[in-house]
Amino acid sequence: MKAITLKENGGVENLRLAEVDKPAISAGEVLVRVKAISINPVDAGVRRDKATMQRMLRPKDGEDTFIIGWDIAGVVEEIGSDVKEFRRGDGVFGMVNFPGSGRAYAEYVAAPADQMALKPKNTSFEDAAAAALAALTAWQGLVTNAKVKKGDKVLVHGAGGGVGHYVVQIAKSFGAYVVGTGSTSKRDFILKLGADEFIDYTSERFEDKVKDADIVFDSISDPDHLLRSIGAVKKGGRVVSIKANFGDEHLEAAKAKDVQAIRLLVKSNGEDMKQVARLMAEGKLQSHISAKYKFEDLPKAHQHIETGKTTGKIVVVI
Repeated sequence: MKAITLKENGGVENLRLAEVDKPAISAGEVLVRVKAISINPVDAGVRRDKATMQRMLRPKDGEDTFIIGWDIAGVVEEIGSDVKEFRRGDGVFGMVNFPGSGRAYAEYVAAPADQMALKPKNTSFEDAAAAALAALTAWQGLVTNAKVKKGDKVLVHGAGGGVGHYVVQIAKSFGAYVVGTGSTSKRDFILKLGADEFIDYTSERFEDKVKDADIVFDSISDPDHLLRSIGAVKKGGRVVSIKANFGDEHLEAAKAKDVQAIRLLVKSNGEDMKQVARLMAEGKLQSHISAKYKFEDLPKAHQHIETGKTTGKIVVVI
């Protein structure tokens, strides 16, 4: 089968199209013929940086050639002996073995059945693949950890980005009041997603406009920005960070306001994936795909995601 392989960290030229063996499946896995792959910032980080690769990919001792990536959508071709939930021919999607080795950049992927969900009939393979890691991050941050509920005021940073545009929609599906931040060019997009208010971070300080958020979802890597987010949440609220870590100063500021500080690393979870699928089937969650690439052009998708200015998601079609 065809796969995109990586032998050493560095630039996109290190991503090479190669012929490799089709994976064998274990009793609890399904073999998925991949139709679409989603590209995330962490993919580019793993490609560039050895420390990030060790932390996220968790390679085996002696492994020197890697197939990276985690987000897939496709058709089940083989079923392990212990798998009862899926049948051959089912359309499925999910985030495979994150953190760990997902080996998603390939025509076939051996995926644990308990990490997959049925693709909704009203959803394309491209839209389903887009909604794996990013939508799971939104769900696990907002629902599993921050316990979003009707009437909550939710401040979403980077509301027009890959994770952010799902956060807005999931929050609205729970009946929350959503304030989204973004650049001027993303204003209309963010409001169209359902945000009740928009803050242009290029000309406004969000903490001057929002001081009573129940939940702040922060997808910015700047520690100073995270400290400002704590300032925007009300006493007893929750701050979810998916990039910046909470240091001593952050934790002291959070403790002073009785704020729950949540540092999230998304994890593969089939039950959460099913909740994402349910929202998509109900028309409450949609993927916005700003760019599609052919499989052989996957390195260009990496270059695109590294601009840091993507609206919604980037997918690769096989």
